[in-house]
Amino acid sequence: MRAVVLRQERLEVRGTPDPVPGSGELLVRTLSTAICASDVHFMDHPELVAEDLGMLYDRERDIVLGHEFVGEVVAAGPDCSGQFPPGTRVTSMPILFREGRTQCIGQHPDAPGSFGQLFVLSEAMSRVVPEGAPLDAVALVDAFAVGEFYVRSSRIASGEIPLIVGAGAIGLSAVAALVKRSIEPIVVSDYNPDRLNLAKTFGAHVLVNPAERSPFDAWREIARERYSAAPPVVFECVGAPGLIQRIVDSTDMWSRIFAAGGWYSGDTLNCTAATRKGITIQFGGGPMPEDWYGTLDAVVEGSLDPTPAIGRVIGLEDVPAALDQARAAQGPPRIIVRPNG
Repeated sequence: MRAVVLRQERLEVRGTPDPVPGSGELLVRTLSTAICASDVHFMDHPELVAEDLGMLYDRERDIVLGHEFVGEVVAAGPDCSGQFPPGTRVTSMPILFREGRTQCIGQHPDAPGSFGQLFVLSEAMSRVVPEGAPLDAVALVDAFAVGEFYVRSSRIASGEIPLIVGAGAIGLSAVAALVKRSIEPIVVSDYNPDRLNLAKTFGAHVLVNPAERSPFDAWREIARERYSAAPPVVFECVGAPGLIQRIVDSTDMWSRIFAAGGWYSGDTLNCTAATRKGITIQFGGGPMPEDWYGTLDAVVEGSLDPTPAIGRVIGLEDVPAALDQARAAQGPPRIIVRPNG
């Protein structure tokens, strides 16, 4: 098959062996897949790849990236149930279960991802994508499940005012999850006016460019207008070094901060400053299956449409350049890839 192959720290679009489904696995033809910042982080920070979580960066073996996807079943491996016959459209959380261990699809040489014409899924994790469901929207389920997880974890209540820092795909997913819960007003901060406009499309109410005004000052003004004494609920959706510390320094006492930005580089935090303000910070931990498959249900039912986050649709040949764009944070929130045309 043709695929975007990472080997010896280089990306190439070339042939690589077809994956072979093992016991309880499905061989799937990629219909739609999306580029994620995690693809770039995996390439750029091999020293931080978590082998205990099913990831493996081996410079001497082909690694096919891609973990946000929808595909069509081509064949089934041994011991499959037959509930997914060839031609069935499927998606899944990007995890393979093998001999009591997990492997992350797209981040392990033995679990090739969806930036190839074929990949493998665990039948037990797979779900049918009904005919008529928008395939590009299904490919964004993984990204939008992240916002669902953090908003659910926050237990945000009516009367609390959220502040979302960053309007990339994860920030937009947090907006969607808050709108689902009828939380308002939603304050979103980003330097990019196009992304702020997208946040408004997804349901944000107050848009702030930090180059023009502090988002925390904007939040405080809204809180005063509403006579709200509840502290901020901050969703950090960028992952830039130093950002958590700046949020701690800028936010109010007793704030809750949810670090959804995907931290793949080391950072420091003045714990004394956070302690004095009584701040709660949650890093990582999701999405959980209930978030992922709940988001899939919402997309299939039509109550969630993530497709405004899509800025471009490309083929395999354009993926290396698109990943460079993602590395520079210059592209749209999501770029869709169609490996089979």
